[in-house]
Amino acid sequence: VQLVESGGGLVQPGGSLRLSCAASGFTFSTSAMSWTRQAPGKGLEWVSSIYSAGSSLYADSVKGRFTVSRDNAKNTMYLQMNNLKTEDTAVYYCAEGNVLTWRLGLRGQGTQVTVSS
Repeated sequence: VQLVESGGGLVQPGGSLRLSCAASGFTFSTSAMSWTRQAPGKGLEWVSSIYSAGSSLYADSVKGRFTVSRDNAKNTMYLQMNNLKTEDTAVYYCAEGNVLTWRLGLRGQGTQVTVSS
């Protein structure tokens, strides 16, 4: 049972990145999945959730800039991040679970996103 994030990096403010989360060892297609992040010196923050049928939810801080999606055939979830801000700098984790349960489920090792000029 594993979640592996990728796609992080260094980007200038206003830039874009696409994160991926590859899942294995459980029935991804029927699982709600979430993105969370942890900024330096802060706690884990919920970012977005996507349900098995594709409906999604977003934190107010990223609404309109981030888009979550999933490909159940590839057991992969994505996070398209546009118009990135310095305050988006964090380690991004994917997690099994929805907006209420993500803290209880499996979480990946994280990928670093740094937004800086």
